Amino acid sequence: MDPEPTLTAPAPGQEVPRSVADLTALVGRELGPTRWVEVGQDRVDAFAEVTGDRQWIHLDVERAGASPMGGTIAHGLLTLSLGPAFTEELFSFEGFAHALNYGYEKVRFPAPTPVGSRVRMTATITDVRPVTGGAQVTTTQIFHREGSDKPVCVAESVGRFVERQP
Repeated sequence: MDPEPTLTAPAPGQEVPRSVADLTALVGRELGPTRWVEVGQDRVDAFAEVTGDRQWIHLDVERAGASPMGGTIAHGLLTLSLGPAFTEELFSFEGFAHALNYGYEKVRFPAPTPVGSRVRMTATITDVRPVTGGAQVTTTQIFHREGSDKPVCVAESVGRFVERQP
């Protein structure tokens, strides 16, 4: 079993909520942006292999190059799957026993993510509701592509933050 990660100090710009009250204080505040992450063909190929989604627009460089897209594009769900790692860049969970992905209220892919693009995320906590043992937190995640004004993904993520027991 891997040891629980510990942070000696928060990363620059990283929020460190230690309680439901701290989370509530972040409601409405935009966090980020995160670092840029390149979405290369190797990552897209690996995602296709793991998920079984082998549609040609993601994998066939020649055919996709001749399409209106002008090249292969990342799976929308691949882009969305970057959210948890990006979220950990924006705030630390060290004040809680753990946090779990509870689901999504809404997900949209307003623009494609061409392979070779770099993406990053901003997040705004929009709701914090107490639940037994912690809080349910809704966060609007906006995934930005470098060089584009239109986001490649907008998602309302729902997480459960479980407080440490004394």
